[in-house]
Amino acid sequence: MHLNIQPQRSTICGRRPARQNVRVQSEPTEPAVPEIRTLSSSVLYTDNWIRLRKDEIERADGSRGTYAFVEKDDFAAVIPAENGGFHLVEEYRYPLGRRGWSFPQGGFPAGASGTPEELARAELAQETGLRAARLVPLGSLSAGHGSTNQYGVYWLATGLTQGEQDLEPEELGLRHAWVTRAEFEQMTGDGRIVDDTTLAAYALLLIGERRGSVSLS
Repeated sequence: MHLNIQPQRSTICGRRPARQNVRVQSEPTEPAVPEIRTLSSSVLYTDNWIRLRKDEIERADGSRGTYAFVEKDDFAAVIPAENGGFHLVEEYRYPLGRRGWSFPQGGFPAGASGTPEELARAELAQETGLRAARLVPLGSLSAGHGSTNQYGVYWLATGLTQGEQDLEPEELGLRHAWVTRAEFEQMTGDGRIVDDTTLAAYALLLIGERRGSVSLS
């Protein structure tokens, strides 16, 4: 998806210059001027869910190239936790040609909008029928920083009560089940869970538990 053309490195006596290690900043920083400038932009494809955009760009050193990426609205991912385990959903993923388990997740349909918390509650109820008394934010992560501008907002849902599902046509055949924490971790190793969003959500949960900022109870 990414069509970035890298400039050639200069060489001295036929050897590449030595790499320099850069210290990781403790706080995220935003440059006053973007390091890559957009010269022009065009939309190659669009539908109700995505826009495929191609830009002509200029880098800080003056070299030019192209960059194509997917524009998508942000999504919510929810960890529904209960009795020491988690609720998961399983559905057929067309691009992979297989079914897989994951935490409930998704975005607003075309024409709808709301807050991140409203989206999280809507996705949870729609896919599992569960309603949460408490939603705790776990963090926000880039979905694929080299190929899309989309972010995911992650939540821990507790105090669950069961209601009716309200599946969309694209979710035909979706199943919902509760698993223990031990089984969840086993599923990440045996191929039943291959979704990176689900693993990212669990990583944020583990970090929150270690810091003492979240609890499953």
